[in-house]
Amino acid sequence: MRNLRGIFPGMFTMGNLFCGFLAIIACLDGEPVHACRFVLLGFFLDGLDGFVARVSNASSKFGVELDSLADLVTFGVAPSILIYTFKLKTMGKWGWVLGFVFVMCGAFRLARYNLSARPIGKTTFEGLPIPAAASLLVSYTMFTYDIWGEMRMSRFLIILMIIASALMVSSITYENKPTSLRSPKDRLKFLYLFLAAIAVLIDLSRTFFPIVLIYVASGLIREAYSLIRSGLGRPPRTRLESHPL
Repeated sequence: MRNLRGIFPGMFTMGNLFCGFLAIIACLDGEPVHACRFVLLGFFLDGLDGFVARVSNASSKFGVELDSLADLVTFGVAPSILIYTFKLKTMGKWGWVLGFVFVMCGAFRLARYNLSARPIGKTTFEGLPIPAAASLLVSYTMFTYDIWGEMRMSRFLIILMIIASALMVSSITYENKPTSLRSPKDRLKFLYLFLAAIAVLIDLSRTFFPIVLIYVASGLIREAYSLIRSGLGRPPRTRLESHPL
């Protein structure tokens, strides 16, 4: 019965992998917007497979590993091919180097997550999750194509890609989705998700990028605030401590 229950989340995982495969094909066919939509659909299915696994009590180590392999294709390889095909290709070897660095950092992020994964979901992540990093690039692509009809601001895009790659392998913490409404923090996160869902339903192409950008910036702001707070709370050193014998 446990093996049969594992089929249901596995179907969503395979759907996620299939979306990544279709996104790569869309890139090869010269359809960047379609590729972005397939990645976003994979993002939706990736969230559902974890939910279904918890509800059906079908979580397993095999499922975690299979989910990571699907995530690497959909949120690592597909976005890199998308950005390389429609912008980084003109940079020559530096273009594919940047694309591979994003895939490499995503693989590292997934491996680190699997080593620390627990049956019960965490409230925070260490490092930027790879679906969020992929969503940052994909949502920016949709944003530029909706406004200008092409991918513009190459320097800004390269900066986004480098920052997303670095954040995935960093130790900066990011909030996980709320699991209940018991604490004020979870209620605030649920309100943010609710407002974000409304904005995305109104205009996906123009609102999704600012929403993801706010989430990415939240980890940096929290880390900066923590460093400033710890620095202000540190007692001043005495003259003897400053110049030890």
